[in-house]
Amino acid sequence: MTDEARAEGEAKPVTVGRVVGLFGVRGWLRVYSYTEPRANLIGYTHWLLPGADGAWHSVRLEQGQEQGKGLIARIAGVEDRDQARRWLGAEIAVDRTQFPEPGPGEYYWVDLIGLRVYTRDGADLGQVSHLFATGANDVLVIEGDRERLVPFVLDEIVERVDLQQGVIEVDWDPDF
Repeated sequence: MTDEARAEGEAKPVTVGRVVGLFGVRGWLRVYSYTEPRANLIGYTHWLLPGADGAWHSVRLEQGQEQGKGLIARIAGVEDRDQARRWLGAEIAVDRTQFPEPGPGEYYWVDLIGLRVYTRDGADLGQVSHLFATGANDVLVIEGDRERLVPFVLDEIVERVDLQQGVIEVDWDPDF
């Protein structure tokens, strides 16, 4: 994607991982994936990495694989450890357009962040600031008059998600 298209809002970079170290002497990077499952990160063929100028720079992923409990990757044009060092600590993003369409009742966390949350009776609980996973279900962290943790359980607690309107309706006691 061109910088002009990105500036016009055609697609939004979504952070999906981070460069956390170097691997070997041939330019491989250790990466931490925010995706689930973690190996999905190396399924994206083009990454966006921040340059010294603060702009996103498109790079092509040449190879990637699971290594121990993590991932390693090699990007085009990076042939040795010294070249790879410039990306240490860099966030890894991809264009939102690379995401597969979610199925019915499925949502990407990035799409839920920022939505207003209302109870079925119309009480405004606030805005989704982030989510986290538990063993049982995902949890919405809602910032409003105070922070609330609401389990993201469709058809039980979360009654409706309207991405177009930017709202989530929940069956939740506002005093809880």
